[in-house]
Amino acid sequence: MEITYELHDLQEVADKVLTVAQNKHLLFYGAMGSGKTTLITALAKKLGVTDTISSPTFSLVNEYEIPNDVVYHFDFYRIKDESEALDIGIEEYIYSDNWVFIEWPEKIQTLLPAEHTSITLSKNKNGSRTLNILPVN
Repeated sequence: MEITYELHDLQEVADKVLTVAQNKHLLFYGAMGSGKTTLITALAKKLGVTDTISSPTFSLVNEYEIPNDVVYHFDFYRIKDESEALDIGIEEYIYSDNWVFIEWPEKIQTLLPAEHTSITLSKNKNGSRTLNILPVN
């Protein structure tokens, strides 16, 4: 599924992503500035996160409690290799039954769960964004 949107459409886009996602593991691909963190923020708010949401660029993971669940938000942009993800216990997070949002998943390719939804984002010349959603089972 491909969606092109403006920032003012973000809440509707978040609804569509949550409807289309076939699992709780969402992987976000895209260049710096493509809107990954912005979309994750909208998704987390839709799921019920009331905390301030920020990118975990330096901490690698942020945890947000929602009613009857948890959202884990990872940003692996700064890691040098997969061992850094293993050091924080990535497997415990990934194989939990909680929501897992991962920015820069290509940095931990061999650690990713078999079942996930890949979301690729790009910024268009006119300032809009385009996302492609591809469930992987």
